[in-house]
Amino acid sequence: MPKKDLTELARRLERHLGDPHDPASRMPYAKVLEYDEREDYPYEFVNLLQRWGALDHSLPSAQGGKAGDVEIGFNLMRLIARRDPTTATAFIITSLSFMPAWVAGTDEQKRTLVEAIQQGTRYAWGLSERSHGSDLTANEMTAEKTEGGYLLTGEKWLIGNGRVADGLSVHARTDPRGGPAGYSVFVLDKRRTPAGAVDELPRERMHGLRGLDMSGFRLDRVFVPDSALLGREGQGLEIALKTSQTARALISGIALSAVDTGLRVTLDFTEQRRVFGRTVSDIPYSRRQLAECFADLMVADAVSLGAVRALQVVPEQTSVWSSVVKYFVPTLLERTFAQLNVVLGARFYLRDHPHYAIHQKMMRDLPVANFADGNTVVNLKNIALQLEGLLAAGPAAEAEERTAVLFGIEAELPLYRPWDQELFSRGRDDALQAAPAALALLRRLARAGDEQGWLARSAEVGAELLAHADSLRERTARLRAALGRDFGQSADLFDLAKEYCLLHATAACLHTYVHSAAALDDPLPSGALLLLQLERIRRQLRPHEAVTDAAVVDEVMRVLRQLHRENRLFSYWQFPLAERGDLTAARR
Repeated sequence: MPKKDLTELARRLERHLGDPHDPASRMPYAKVLEYDEREDYPYEFVNLLQRWGALDHSLPSAQGGKAGDVEIGFNLMRLIARRDPTTATAFIITSLSFMPAWVAGTDEQKRTLVEAIQQGTRYAWGLSERSHGSDLTANEMTAEKTEGGYLLTGEKWLIGNGRVADGLSVHARTDPRGGPAGYSVFVLDKRRTPAGAVDELPRERMHGLRGLDMSGFRLDRVFVPDSALLGREGQGLEIALKTSQTARALISGIALSAVDTGLRVTLDFTEQRRVFGRTVSDIPYSRRQLAECFADLMVADAVSLGAVRALQVVPEQTSVWSSVVKYFVPTLLERTFAQLNVVLGARFYLRDHPHYAIHQKMMRDLPVANFADGNTVVNLKNIALQLEGLLAAGPAAEAEERTAVLFGIEAELPLYRPWDQELFSRGRDDALQAAPAALALLRRLARAGDEQGWLARSAEVGAELLAHADSLRERTARLRAALGRDFGQSADLFDLAKEYCLLHATAACLHTYVHSAAALDDPLPSGALLLLQLERIRRQLRPHEAVTDAAVVDEVMRVLRQLHRENRLFSYWQFPLAERGDLTAARR
């Protein structure tokens, strides 16, 4: 969808939901917090969004939905999550539960499910099990072949929407021997099973997302017809992993939204609070903290922009892109949120304050982006096992063409083809392969633009960070030589995978600047912001060395203030947000 059209769609959703600080709006923080305190499932908000048609933008247009580009649903979810990550998570679970059908279902299966969802049916994705977690090849739920269908037996646990869902997508063992080809995926309509056939497990109480239905279900020889099988028998593991790739790319939106709201609340405080004769925002240390938090958020935004678009542009590479974003973004932004807490002071701890209480809820809800659909260890392992191939030099010409689409916010995307996603990238990561070309373009922009000094310095820091790949390649080779068969399980290899994520993030920032600069609205693009973004990445390798000065911080703060004052999303998308009322009383 063109940027202009997506911006208008976002504007319509924001206008419909209204100012979240206004208790009279359709989705106000006051009511969000009430649901959270009572640990109630947010039916009201889920139904509100269903009526507006938000889920249609996550369902394929070929079968009656409105989805063409994945980033439409991703960005709408961000706008929902900036108000309530619980509602956003409950909402997205249905669309992610549809993904197995989108990956491998027939046209008839997809149409049936799309129609059901549009009529209000909620779905859950029955994947994880109590004893096995992310180890999908150890799943014990079985699907026994019988005349005309299968008998499903077993338990799924820690399943979002497990109790409230009307339908289930279920990953089950069809070959008693198990193994990669031993599993299949089925769709089960709970309403068409005999009474009591689906035993719903108790809901689990959680630290964050308190109102979410996180539970499970138990089946005992529950019949499903042959038509309930998605794809081929034995294709279940492939379908599950491809579904997870999409989920991992999208779930980062929860973390982005939590920090957007946290930063916005913190700015409301620091712009008004006066200590020692000046506002908190103008105290040099607090000012730098705010600018750094904004830079972190924009690093994460750039990484997410590429990862979501990669689902359509380079589906064969999404095993890497989705794992990078799933590890890097929530890990980075959890630290960012802790930094915001320091600036906000005691107010971040308040649960009843009409303005600041939402901050502590966002802090508790953010970690769902870290553990849902594959935790940190799972994603680092996926990167680690492909690391040697990713660090090998490869052809860059085609990668350079594709990165202009991956990170060009105005670029038209090809059709989303989830069935084309692959489980291994075969050493391809366009972001890294095309990074030298992005550096060359940045240097040309530095010679011609108004921000020559900041852009030239950004090119230097970017080159330094990308050169770290040589060290990473050498240490990876030494580790393999030293460990042999134990190489893949080494803790050191996981640390090297973390460093690779820093290189990918560096490339994402460079590509976003050079390929989206012309399409961004004032006050972006910003050479000072780019330089601070790169410093924030570099700090993870050299924590005590700065490459920016007070002038950079001042300029980044100017950009942040303008976006805040004009009430736009802290993102390269810069969506206009719902008009805000007078917060004077709420800030106290």
